[in-house]
Amino acid sequence: MMRYRILVLLMSVFTAVFAQPPEKSLWTLDLLLNYSVDPNITYSVASNYECRLDVYARNSTAGPVPTVLFIHGGGWVVLSKEVGNLYLLPWMEMGYSVVNVDYRLTKVAHAPAAVEDCRIALRWVIQHAKTYNFDTTRIVVTGMSAGGHLALMTGMLDPAAGFDATTEWDESSQTLRVAAVVNWYGITDVKDMLAGQNRRNYAVSWIGSQADPEKLAARVSPITYARKGLPPILTIHGTDDNFVPYSQAVRLHKALTEQGVQNQLLTIQGGHHGGFTREEMTRIYSVIREFLKRNGLLP
Repeated sequence: MMRYRILVLLMSVFTAVFAQPPEKSLWTLDLLLNYSVDPNITYSVASNYECRLDVYARNSTAGPVPTVLFIHGGGWVVLSKEVGNLYLLPWMEMGYSVVNVDYRLTKVAHAPAAVEDCRIALRWVIQHAKTYNFDTTRIVVTGMSAGGHLALMTGMLDPAAGFDATTEWDESSQTLRVAAVVNWYGITDVKDMLAGQNRRNYAVSWIGSQADPEKLAARVSPITYARKGLPPILTIHGTDDNFVPYSQAVRLHKALTEQGVQNQLLTIQGGHHGGFTREEMTRIYSVIREFLKRNGLLP
């Protein structure tokens, strides 16, 4: 079924090539000719669940290719990597290799399982860099909503937090570090969502009935790890987001700025939880490109 879905995606792209004027179809031809797909690779097994990822590797003879680690959203409770397939296309148009990641949802394991999985996925990318020609010095991690949270945690987490202490850990491997984070309206303070006006059922469900839930929520919150030395971070958030309060993006931006971390908050006035207009998306990707260019990360 998964292979079928990926085939459908590629066939839709192929169809698009012939549905557009030649000058507008060049990037889709580039996609067809210069990318190979390796779907449903098991990168970890935990809680009797196979965590899988898809690799969209760009062929290159000019050296290692900048790579994006994409993490889907869904409040840690629903959805899968396939829902993000179309969001991979702008990155491939820019020339990146892309790794699309699944992780354990709440029905399989509560927090911090998803965080552990995404860190292992990052380690998998580093360990398989030679196989797929990934540039480990130019790894960008991105995601939307819960995927934005996990992207932030993947890029910001202090190893001392203990979430990397799994059977997959290989002490001989390169240090887990990314070059930048692009966070689309991700949760930055899980503790803030357990009670009060910002309480969200999906956050409560993800933490579950574990001991000392507030302490655990703080440990899986990106804002806890705001400190010097972090990679550049771009946050995109709408002011009218009812699922993840815009105030969380503002607070993260403030905390990072106070620590001297290069970061940017792109505010979408009146924007909701995604579903941005064409004009807004055009603006967003223009800002993303400039952010990547400024940090030497464009292919």
